[in-house]
Amino acid sequence: MRIAYLDCFSGISGDMFLGALLDAGVPFALFEKTVADLDIGATLEISRVDRGGISATKLDVIVNGEKDLPREEFWEKQGLEGSGQWPVGSDQTSDHVHSQSHENSGGSTHSHEHSPAHTRSHDKATQHSHSHEHTHEHDHAHTHGRSLSDILKIIGAASISERAKQLANEIFLALGAAEAKIHNVDLEGIHFHEVGSADAIVDIVCAAVGADALGVDQFICSPLNVGGGSVTCAHGVLPVPAPATLELLQGAPIYSGEIQKELVTPTGAAIVKVLASSFGPRPSMTTEQIGYGAGSRNFAGHANVLRISIGQTAGMSAAADNLGEEEEIAILEANLDDLNPQLIGYIMDVAFAEGALDVFNTPVQMKKNRPGTVLTILAPTDREERMRALLFRESSTLGIRVRREKRYALPRHHEAVNTPWGEVRMKVAGVNGSLSQYAPEYEDCRRIAAEHNVPLKHVMQEAIRLYLDRQHG
Repeated sequence: MRIAYLDCFSGISGDMFLGALLDAGVPFALFEKTVADLDIGATLEISRVDRGGISATKLDVIVNGEKDLPREEFWEKQGLEGSGQWPVGSDQTSDHVHSQSHENSGGSTHSHEHSPAHTRSHDKATQHSHSHEHTHEHDHAHTHGRSLSDILKIIGAASISERAKQLANEIFLALGAAEAKIHNVDLEGIHFHEVGSADAIVDIVCAAVGADALGVDQFICSPLNVGGGSVTCAHGVLPVPAPATLELLQGAPIYSGEIQKELVTPTGAAIVKVLASSFGPRPSMTTEQIGYGAGSRNFAGHANVLRISIGQTAGMSAAADNLGEEEEIAILEANLDDLNPQLIGYIMDVAFAEGALDVFNTPVQMKKNRPGTVLTILAPTDREERMRALLFRESSTLGIRVRREKRYALPRHHEAVNTPWGEVRMKVAGVNGSLSQYAPEYEDCRRIAAEHNVPLKHVMQEAIRLYLDRQHG
């Protein structure tokens, strides 16, 4: 199996990931073509830099002839460092997402999440709109930035592969879902500010294109060094990791090292959430390519780089591949005979939200001839304690059975098909490069059926037909 392993000992951001991909062999011309096809007024600049004694590739996005600066340099340049004054339309940090809610009185309240990035300091999209340098229609993002639907339209119109489009969509959807949860608004109520600007769209779309170009079966990620301390934003001080970053990294192993700066940005966390199939130490593999992507900051005694290693898993026969990837999971069970069934449904929803792999009920006949339910939760081993706490907190059980078992899972990914009513993701799994399982995502089909008043079974059948036609075409 061909895999890519991400060493996040100094965190991850969008530009660090792109630099690592380029350093590992993804052609720079591919990214240049992608940016040109996006047609949002951006260009790329590549350079070789030193980070803690390691030579690494640094990729910068140039928008209207201006390169992003680390935030400290930006505010020094503006003469505002330490003044506490923020210019209209600018933000101290990047990967900024803005949520807006309107009060019944007709006024408005504004909730701002300023999640600083490794490499950005201000919002070019907003600056462009205020300076009226509208050199292209996509630079007309207003103060509140682009909505999620605006961004997905830009991605949909790009001349990139369907696989890359799907990955880019999933990264933006993950980012939007995290922000929507934090701000308690609907997904479309999130207005991407810095993340919706030209340079951030380039980061995410090129990340998807580059990941697709690697041709790997799986991305595996190390535990992530998120940094530490706090970060000052235009509207206050936030802890590191920022709320959006921590939300995206639920279920992933994270830690704080000596560097008390933000090392994982929301964009980097969203990339990891979508691409990484598992987390842990470096697997047994034969390394074929290595790449180092540089962050903007240069810390003394610390290499501020992201390393990617690409190669083949070692010691696995074809027969083993046919059985799927082996992993250990935790199985938690509780017998329930005195709990309102509505609460069982709620527990299942919360378990999934907190990282359960699967949750199901089994009807049983219990003592005193009472009908009951065995509630079973399958979870990654690092989520076992959280699931146990959930069962004790939300159910009426006095005891929980826990065991560890092996699970074999086929590598899987999503591919998009365009039905007459909208896009549907197909969950696809294969063995040794051959198609094995495929199924339309239920939530996509359910949403389309409700929006267009079409029978759900017709939507699912059409998605399968279109997918098979493409495979055989």
